[in-house]
Amino acid sequence: MELRQLRYFVTVAEELNFARAAGRLHIAGPSLSQQIKALERDLKVSLFDRDRRSVTLTVTGAALLPHARALITQADELRRLAAGLRTSEPVRIGYVNWCPTDWAERAAGVAQLRVDTWVMPSHTQAARVSDGSLDLAICWVQTTDLASKSLDAHLIGVDRLYALGVGSDTSPVEAKDTVVLLDSDEATWSSWNRYAEHFAADTGARIVRVDDGGVTGPTFFEHIRRLRRPVLNNPKGQNIQEPSGLVRRPVVHPTPLWTWSLVWRRGEDGPAVRAVIDAFTRDLPELGVDDEGSWLPPADPYRPKGIRTEAGRRPTPTTTRPPRPRAGREKSRGAEEESPQAAPGSGRRSNH
Repeated sequence: MELRQLRYFVTVAEELNFARAAGRLHIAGPSLSQQIKALERDLKVSLFDRDRRSVTLTVTGAALLPHARALITQADELRRLAAGLRTSEPVRIGYVNWCPTDWAERAAGVAQLRVDTWVMPSHTQAARVSDGSLDLAICWVQTTDLASKSLDAHLIGVDRLYALGVGSDTSPVEAKDTVVLLDSDEATWSSWNRYAEHFAADTGARIVRVDDGGVTGPTFFEHIRRLRRPVLNNPKGQNIQEPSGLVRRPVVHPTPLWTWSLVWRRGEDGPAVRAVIDAFTRDLPELGVDDEGSWLPPADPYRPKGIRTEAGRRPTPTTTRPPRPRAGREKSRGAEEESPQAAPGSGRRSNH
């Protein structure tokens, strides 16, 4: 019997659904099922009754559940004591939009996590880690950011961007046939603008400049209706339901990916911070940055070496996991630009 198996047992007991439990634990469903069966063999009891429609605790499973929780709590306390973390300060972490759904569980037993409620753009969160206002942040960074701010990073999440278009056509759209919006407010949209400029330069997508915060939100939808062309979505709106009359379309040749990094100060030696870094970056699933047909900006820390752009040119190679900062940024080529009239009453929104 392993402590890991007890954690799996408790998670399945809480979810009563193997698929949801596997998602929380970041492991494959068949692997989770095998581990539960192995635990049942070791204990020589049945913990769950399963059929195609439901999962329920057996009487024995229900009786053992509080004891399993107690053992896990004791083990976590032992780890805190062993690491000398009992009296340490909380680890301060900030984020932008995306964060792991299980970060409290991952931090449990190694450190007290204080999630900062001041949600700011990626470049601001990276700067706050650099100046010591935060210990960690989950944000979008480039190798140039890591070098200039003396940060290290590890990939922990990826969003596959798509296009929004008018009508009912949900077929894939070529990257070169999309529009990408840039906002004139660099203080808010610096990270997105850099990403969008590289995307346009590499694929031939058309740039449209706006000055109304309309790269996401209701004003973004208004721009799509006005342009009547597929427009690349901003990751801040990744999970927002599109309004009636607009549809999502996969972007292909290539498919743009937006990466989320856990960043920390280079040379960080705080035991609690290092323990959280290890907890957040251990046992992560494959995130698809190496998939054929995927696209990342030239200065993305996780862009595979030797990747070719749609125009056939070979950009400066960047490093793969774990990222090692390199100075300099590839110069973007120009793209066709236009500026639609700003929608009245629109406001600015936080960027990535």
